[in-house]
Amino acid sequence: MSDTKPAPRALLLVNAKSRSGASAAGEAEAALREAGIQITHGDCGDGESLREAIRAASGTVDMIVLGGGDGTMNSAAPALRETGLPLGILPLGTANDLARTLGIPLDIPGAVSVIAAGQARAVDLGEVNGHLFFNVASIGLSVAVARELSGEVKQRWGRLGYAIATARAVWRARPFAAELRFDGKRRILRTLQVAVGNGRHYGGGMTVEQDAAIDDGRLDLYSIEARRLWKLALVYPLFRTGRHRLLADVRTASFTEAEIRTRRPMPVNTDGEVTTQTPARFRVLRGALRVFAPEG
Repeated sequence: MSDTKPAPRALLLVNAKSRSGASAAGEAEAALREAGIQITHGDCGDGESLREAIRAASGTVDMIVLGGGDGTMNSAAPALRETGLPLGILPLGTANDLARTLGIPLDIPGAVSVIAAGQARAVDLGEVNGHLFFNVASIGLSVAVARELSGEVKQRWGRLGYAIATARAVWRARPFAAELRFDGKRRILRTLQVAVGNGRHYGGGMTVEQDAAIDDGRLDLYSIEARRLWKLALVYPLFRTGRHRLLADVRTASFTEAEIRTRRPMPVNTDGEVTTQTPARFRVLRGALRVFAPEG
């Protein structure tokens, strides 16, 4: 009898519309095959076809390998949760914040080596009104940023596009009132933005909270309550490192469930896409998915 372990089978889905998807697809497939992984191709044309391809592959493959950015990963999350198939990430997007949170190399050979190592790590998902998110869900300024951050801006400017889109949105930003409820507490906010993070990084390398982790069973909130917009430029480095809780104009909280209400419905952005609106009910889904990632 042979003790040879059968080669792992993967459904490879590459978003050709992501920043590096079209140019990197061939290199990614070659690297996966060289690593001893059997490849089946699937349709990644839009979010629904992506999810259907994952569901159809259940029982025939051992993993899903997904090439794209954070929006692509977010689109796949419901089907990944349903099937229980582990996810291998090829970070081919603009920001790749989920890959950064997990410590996955941003080059194809490095990312493939992580998948080939076969170390699947359980990670949490955030949920707001039934919509899943890996990185962050937010209300206010970030919605305006998402609308400014068109595909053309991403393709032309890469990660710098986030700074350009933010600068455009800030000039039009206006504070709004919101009610926050969590752990039996009630807070009234006068804020420019409320962000609820599940992972560590978001928005092109910003940090939700310096101690945040994608497997800590918690959601981390911050609310920007600066009265003068010029202050945002001065505190930008603290948001990069997640140390914004030190600021008097920033409110922070941590919880497993919460609700945010506004006087009128306001859009909610999940991982870069507007998917729902307030009132927004948040919860963490602990250990909801398995993702190939380096230990720690």
